[in-house]
Amino acid sequence: MGEELPFILLADRTTSKVATCQTPYSLVFREEAMIYTELLIPMARYLFQDQENNDKILAQDLDTIDEFRDLAKIHIANHQQRITKAYNKSIKVRRFQIRYLVLTKAFQNTKDPSEGKLAPKWKDCISWMLKQEKEANWLATLNGNVLPRSWNVIHLKAYFM
Repeated sequence: MGEELPFILLADRTTSKVATCQTPYSLVFREEAMIYTELLIPMARYLFQDQENNDKILAQDLDTIDEFRDLAKIHIANHQQRITKAYNKSIKVRRFQIRYLVLTKAFQNTKDPSEGKLAPKWKDCISWMLKQEKEANWLATLNGNVLPRSWNVIHLKAYFM
């Protein structure tokens, strides 16, 4: 494994990433990396390289590297927006009002182990919505007993009579 690690790292650093549309090597040096085979086998890229011309091109690349990195940041922001949009498609917004009847989710530690996988996913205890604070919802049973902790809306389900 120790002998293969430099080759694995080179492959990772010279592979274009989806988020930036660039290789990590090119984001640092503004130049594509030369792989080992290009150095061993004479290629046109290496053979026709002029040192003076190469220095001028590198100086120009240093001037434009900030713009190049800014474009990569724009690509990252677009990629994150696409991921967020895809994730939010599957989110179901649940809105409850005060005094709604709700069922609470039955967690693994509150389920009866003898029921196995056929245990109900929602508890039978019907609760009233008392108040809401951002993501926290405070509940009370029909008897008027306030439940000791707040509940997140993803652990509640509307109950209709």
